[in-house]
Amino acid sequence: MADASPSTRDRLLDAAEQLFLEKGADQVSVRAVNAEAGLNPGAVHYHFGSREGLITALLERELLPLWADRLEAIADQSGTDGPSKPQARVGELVAAVVQPFEELAKTEKGRMLCHLLARFALPGWRLPNVSPWFSSVPFEVMLARAMPELPGREVAERWRLAFTLLLEVYGHPLTSTPAAAIAPPETGTVIAFLTAGLTAPSAGDGS
Repeated sequence: MADASPSTRDRLLDAAEQLFLEKGADQVSVRAVNAEAGLNPGAVHYHFGSREGLITALLERELLPLWADRLEAIADQSGTDGPSKPQARVGELVAAVVQPFEELAKTEKGRMLCHLLARFALPGWRLPNVSPWFSSVPFEVMLARAMPELPGREVAERWRLAFTLLLEVYGHPLTSTPAAAIAPPETGTVIAFLTAGLTAPSAGDGS
């Protein structure tokens, strides 16, 4: 597939974002996005491969800047030995993940993006062809470093439970459109709840 110029890609992404906000993603066709961008009927498929490719590119463009820097900093710290207790280190990771969701939930555009993320990330647990931060792997690595006593399978299961809860709370994946009227819980409550769950004793240690 040929690479698109940034201007063409952005025209398509901007058009998709506008239509998703106006009508809801489920009501917007690839043809409508091409028309809104003023491009030929094959533009989306040429530049993104599919409707799913368009949506994942939109999510990466809009969401990655909110998380990348803070998560990369925590990932660097998680590889060093320090005085922090596991709960403190996991709490920092959870806060870095939750706080952008809090900001997104305050705006119509942010709620739309959270809804798209939930609808597309939950089924397969990884959006295709995007940053590693859109997969569970780096989070599992950081949790394993903070909680080395946990078996690898339990690390993966705990992170999946935590992120499923986040997407349910902020993304409302079972609704056809973002649930603008439903306010999420207090951010501190979400962070404390997830941290407690992620750092709980292993179910197999008899605690």
